[in-house]
Amino acid sequence: MSEIAFFGAVEIGLVYALVALGVYLSFRVLDFPDLTVDGSFPLGAAVCATLLVAGVNPWIASLVAALAGSMAGLVTATLNVRFKILHLLASILTMIALFSVNLRIMGRPNVALLMQDTVLTPFYGLGLPDHVVRPLVVLVVVVVIVLLLSRFLNSEFGLAMRATGVNARMARAQGVQTDFHIYAGMALSNGLCALAGALFAQTNGFADVTTGIGTIVVGLAAVIVGETVLPARAMLWALVGCVVGSILYRLAVQLALSADAIGLQASDLNLVTAVLVAVALILPRMRLKAASKKREAAR
Repeated sequence: MSEIAFFGAVEIGLVYALVALGVYLSFRVLDFPDLTVDGSFPLGAAVCATLLVAGVNPWIASLVAALAGSMAGLVTATLNVRFKILHLLASILTMIALFSVNLRIMGRPNVALLMQDTVLTPFYGLGLPDHVVRPLVVLVVVVVIVLLLSRFLNSEFGLAMRATGVNARMARAQGVQTDFHIYAGMALSNGLCALAGALFAQTNGFADVTTGIGTIVVGLAAVIVGETVLPARAMLWALVGCVVGSILYRLAVQLALSADAIGLQASDLNLVTAVLVAVALILPRMRLKAASKKREAAR
């Protein structure tokens, strides 16, 4: 793997780390299987790209993109909480609708950003190669979000949200407004995914309506790999695990695709993803079985 390919994989891994954090919030914290991610990720890219072309400040464009993603999450939560539609079906409905919404926002299937200022522009020309600057800037954003998210989930409101995901009935018995926490959690989850889409558009120089396909799988893969490599009970380390899992996942994909001996091509990306996720799911089970056999042998 070349140096540029390595830093490119780390860069994409850090961008998708925000998706992993959003998926962790919905799947692990709220216990809400959410497929809205496949729509909110390109939504963030579409909103950000459209605003950048219109001359809006890149940081403001990224913030507006995150807010747009939060609105998408609220739609899914409303369909589920208010209208009692099954969470999976509610998220699928929102995801399908967002495809048309994204086309409306951009006015065409894709928007190029090669000539537009982005959040990365001020950091170019400071002595570091461009392929090093991009992951460093994204790393700073990810670290700040991880710290803020950890503080939030360890606050009283965050603990109530976690209780909602663990046992909603018991949480209601303790006076927790579970519906409100589902709204807030879904908004935060999809806001992070949309922010990832905005950063993806700026680092790659384009926004495309199809970039969201398979995003939920990538997010889940990062969470599962992170939990396998860095099992932790403390919330901060669980979030760090999501980031580490996302980077390792992208590096593993890059290694698999760049290994000439294996003979894989870029078109085999989905196959590599499926194999990596399967391995990440199987390994913990094998470890548990091995540990149980050792305990039985010791007796």
